[in-house]
Amino acid sequence: MHAFVVIDFETSGLSPAYGARPTEVALVRVEGRQVVDRYQSLMNAGVRVPPDIQALTGITNAMLRTAPPAAQVMEEAARFVGSTPLLAHNAAFDSKFWEAEMARLGRPAGHPFLCSLLLARRLYPELPNHKLGTLVSSLGLTMEGRAHRALADAQATAEVLFHMLDTLETRHRLPAQRIHLETLARLQKTPAAKVGAVMGELRGEG
Repeated sequence: MHAFVVIDFETSGLSPAYGARPTEVALVRVEGRQVVDRYQSLMNAGVRVPPDIQALTGITNAMLRTAPPAAQVMEEAARFVGSTPLLAHNAAFDSKFWEAEMARLGRPAGHPFLCSLLLARRLYPELPNHKLGTLVSSLGLTMEGRAHRALADAQATAEVLFHMLDTLETRHRLPAQRIHLETLARLQKTPAAKVGAVMGELRGEG
């Protein structure tokens, strides 16, 4: 299987289109089914964090005043990622911030982006929802650290990824050599009603 970098941002708001910037980033490099490296940093992007987001994340404006500049942190993050595909829980959110910050640096941002939220919806349709916390508790996983802090969330997302890979092999009888970037990218775009048929095709039954 490809190596991936699991990414999680904490931010000052919901979208860079409305002026929100990252306040923290965490990156967890996975190879096979092991975490092999990590990067995490707060960052000062010159924005104020609203009280409700401070309460959610525990990241305060005082903490950000002494954090390294966002440009420095994102340069380090870009070097850590290199050309490795990215994966996030709700990638529609994190990919927008990644692309916006790479554009500020004048760097390309054309990384493949997998979404563990979309994959979980296909693999665990029986769950009441597919929030990261729900997946962690429902799948019997553990979260190290505080939820809504970037490193804790990124590490939990990596654990969810490993569980999904096991599910593909055991429940869906998909050979390990057929589980790769293209398979996961296809699966996350597959309508829920067609997942069974796609699994059969991937097993070579179609």
